[in-house]
Amino acid sequence: MDPKQKPAICVFCGSSYGDDPAFRDAARAVGAGIASAGWSMVFGGGGNGLMGDVARAAQAGGAAVQGIIPAFLQALEPPVSPEEKLIVTPHLQERKTQMLQMSDAFIVLPGGLGTFDEFFEVAVEAQLGVHDKPIVVVNVKGYYNALDAMLHATVKAGFAREKILKLYYLADGPEDALKILEGRLNA
Repeated sequence: MDPKQKPAICVFCGSSYGDDPAFRDAARAVGAGIASAGWSMVFGGGGNGLMGDVARAAQAGGAAVQGIIPAFLQALEPPVSPEEKLIVTPHLQERKTQMLQMSDAFIVLPGGLGTFDEFFEVAVEAQLGVHDKPIVVVNVKGYYNALDAMLHATVKAGFAREKILKLYYLADGPEDALKILEGRLNA
């Protein structure tokens, strides 16, 4: 990363809101925190759910926000705003490739299968040495306890080395996540 360039934080999260207002609060806090730190944001490009909330909060705080969306999702996920910068890709794989290339770090908020897919994509690439960018998982109200337990069980069962547990940080809420990220980006 060029020291003169603002870090770009990629946020993975749901295009739904989930069933707890704490998820929305966390998304908004992460977006506002990205802006207040002076970082830019990369995200999935849609205006629905947590994905839209985090992007709108980052934009409202003055952060540059870059959306990346596959063409087939454009009809399902409206843009965040008319000013949104959007890259349209031919498919999901290209979207993830561009997200990884354009980002200096990753924050994972609650979400569904797409969010898990994105988390595992960047975690596997970190495990294989493709990148050493920080991955911070925001554990809102214990949402990611099961993911963390599964990864510990994977190590215990002998299917992965203990080093995979150091590929990500499990943050206790958005403030903790932003603090971890700031420490890693300024190291």
